[in-house]
Formats: sequence, C-alpha cells, structure tokens
Amino acid sequence: MSYQTLHLEFTGEIAMITLSRPEKRNAITAEMISELLSAFIDVEASPARVLILTGAGKAFCSGMDLDALKALATQSIAEQREDADRFARLCLRIWSFPKPTIAAVNGHAIAGGCGIATLCDFTMAVPEAKFGYPEVRIGFLPAVVSVFLVRQIGEKQARDLLLTGRTIDAAEAHRLGLVSQTVPAKELMIAAQVLAASLLECSPVSHRMTKKLLCDFAAPEISRELELAAAQSAQIRTTLDFQEGLSSFLEKHPPRWTGK
Repeated sequence: MSYQTLHLEFTGEIAMITLSRPEKRNAITAEMISELLSAFIDVEASPARVLILTGAGKAFCSGMDLDALKALATQSIAEQREDADRFARLCLRIWSFPKPTIAAVNGHAIAGGCGIATLCDFTMAVPEAKFGYPEVRIGFLPAVVSVFLVRQIGEKQARDLLLTGRTIDAAEAHRLGLVSQTVPAKELMIAAQVLAASLLECSPVSHRMTKKLLCDFAAPEISRELELAAAQSAQIRTTLDFQEGLSSFLEKHPPRWTGK
C-alpha cells in the first residue's frame, strides 16, 4: 500500500520502516499509528527476517503531534478511550512482533516516540539523542508506556523517569537499559545493518519461537495492565489539570495546577 507518514522498503531479507514527517519531527498522529500497524502486517507477511525502524530528518519521534494534542481537548470520553487503545495496540504490536526489530534512533525520542524506540528488541542511538516521558509536566499520564518501562528498567528507575518527567541523554538511557548501544551518527545505519546481518545468520524458526516464548511469559499480565493503562489514560484527559497542562503547553505559559 501507499503510505503518507512513513516509508517502507525491503533490501533482501531486511525491511526498513522510516517515520517520514521530518517537518513535524516525526510526531505521532492517528494516521501514523494506523500506517505503522499496516506496515508491520506487510513486513510480517514478507520474506524479510529483520526489521529496522528509524526516523527521517533530525528527530526519531517527538511524541504526539501538536494538532492531535489540540484535538484532545474537544474529544468525547469514547474518543479519548479509542485514542488510548490505538496507541496501546501499537506498543503491543512492536513488543510482540515475531521477527527481530532494531530501532536506529537518529535523534530525540520523546513520550510516545520513546516508547516506539525502546520497545524494539535492539535500540541503537546516536549520542545526541534524548529520551524521556514528560507527560506529568503537562498534566498527562504516561500510562501505556509504563506497562513496558517497569519491565525494562525496574520499578524504582521507572518511577524516577515517569514521576519527574525528565529527559535523559543516550548515555544514561544506555546505562538504564533502554538503549542497547550508542553509535556515532555517521555510523548509525551501518551499525544497524551489521546487526541485522548477524541476526540473519540465526535460525528464523528459533527467532520466532524465542520471541513467542518471551512474550508468552508476560502476555496475560501485559494484556490486563494495558487495559487498565488505556482506561486511566482516557480518564485523566477529563481532569482540569489536563486541560490546564494542555493549554499551558500549547500557549507556552507556566501551568497553574488545581489538583482536580
């Protein structure tokens, strides 16, 4: 199919998805999520055995698109839940994808973009990349990503990132276990291709069964927790603090929290 927000290409047994909204720092829209889910179907059905995911331009993915953020303020509760469920499906799809995945993080990966980058099996990042979940700074909730983050880096480290909303550099992300390897920008795609080539030396059946086994270990808990996370993500969007945080972010003024 023809994609508007990303580019999908195949080179031998390696597939590459490039988020392609560089003028918007590859920000996430409902259309992008839909196209990513479709692209994963195409890759799974193809002869490709490894998937590389990267971003066009200077950023990997800056999180939710500003226009999409503005629209949140006028959505119904049902629409809020649908939006949360949509992102949960994307995260689950990346986490459970049956073929090995490599994120080549060419720049900042923030909020939902951080989730997309770090849910891949391998996450390579340029030293200049920044990672983080700043949702609490705008009255939002890092709900869906928290399901996976606790498993990735442990509860104490996850609480630090999620409750402070701070951004971290690639070196700290590597130390925490969110990033597999830091690579100079000019070598990033070469390193991703080298890793992909090494993965192609392995048995595709073994890869598929290993990933299924790893996912099966946690699948029941993940499913339950994503349901809870999506519900909480939709609920916080009905609060006054969310409305204030959203307007302060869009209008560039300090928020005046009410705690309601």
